[in-house]
Amino acid sequence: MEQLIDFVQQILNYWIDFILQNLNYWWVCIFMIIESSFIPFPSEVIVPPAAFLSMLADSPMNIFLVIVVATIGADLGALINYFLAKWLGRPIVYKFADSRFGHMCLIDRAKVEHAEEYFRQHGATSTFFGRLIPAVRQLISIPAGLAGMRLDHFLLYTTLGAGIWNTVLALIGYAIYTQVPAGTTTAQVAEIAKGYSHEIGYVILGLAIVVVAVLIYKGRKKQ
Repeated sequence: MEQLIDFVQQILNYWIDFILQNLNYWWVCIFMIIESSFIPFPSEVIVPPAAFLSMLADSPMNIFLVIVVATIGADLGALINYFLAKWLGRPIVYKFADSRFGHMCLIDRAKVEHAEEYFRQHGATSTFFGRLIPAVRQLISIPAGLAGMRLDHFLLYTTLGAGIWNTVLALIGYAIYTQVPAGTTTAQVAEIAKGYSHEIGYVILGLAIVVVAVLIYKGRKKQ
């Protein structure tokens, strides 16, 4: 089993290298769909290099469109998980999590249970906050679908969360552009970005929680 996982990882690494050498809006959207669905793929491998590439003088890409396209891709991937969970139901979702294919996708029962528990604790807004948390980000759409969360609310919170996260990643790509020498490759940018994204994500999550807490406090004070 471990050999099969290693083989799949080698193929994935080959494709990542190929994509990073041929980045465009289509690849950004496709891989963000993958990242937000049940197939694990780190968004920091795609968005920061795309933002970095958009800053080059001869680039056909624009950093703002990179954020928009990445967010659209994240929404589409999240909708896949949402509807699969809603239509298939909890028994089949957990059966998939216990299967070999589920393990190949780095999904297991514990991760799905963790995502469900997070959703139960935080309710509908968990689809917003969950987009900012590593390991929860890819799976938070599953409990939303299992719970039958309203689609318009799901899309609103998912878009807001994914939009903030993709903006953070794009800014990381821009910051790297201002710091590294000319000739730096997108593959090198991806490696640098992975070192910062998780820490920044937790900072953004903490700030978002503080803002929401303040708004709730002010709302109760007015009553």
